[in-house]
Amino acid sequence: MPLQENQKAPVFSLPSTSGSDFNLKDYLGEPIILFFYPKDFTPGCTKEVCEFRDAFAEFRNLDVKVLGISQDSIESHHKFIKQHNLPFDLLTDKNGKVAKQYKATIPVIGMNRRVTYLLDKEHKIKGVFENMFAAGRHVEAMLQKL
Repeated sequence: MPLQENQKAPVFSLPSTSGSDFNLKDYLGEPIILFFYPKDFTPGCTKEVCEFRDAFAEFRNLDVKVLGISQDSIESHHKFIKQHNLPFDLLTDKNGKVAKQYKATIPVIGMNRRVTYLLDKEHKIKGVFENMFAAGRHVEAMLQKL
């Protein structure tokens, strides 16, 4: 079960495709969407990131930062971004530590589940959508919350 609305989002720092680490605390005052996904280049994950790409202008117009998180390497993320023209950064959670903090892992196997969080400016969770098999509905759920 993912974290619940109105909880404070756990603070973390992860390597980013931007070239420097992303530190959540550095973005206090900005709303953020964090979407956890299992693996680059898989059909469901590709659909999900492309949905976020296609809706990116809407999120940008609302001043919401979008970030994807998986256990893939930065090198894999760069290829994924290039292949699908993604306008947002991807973060590498190599050992799944952050996914565990956000209760976004599949028990026993430790792979990321498909969970999306909307954080407000104070980084309280204002929206949660979890559905492993409805990759295309995560964007819709976040836009409804906004």
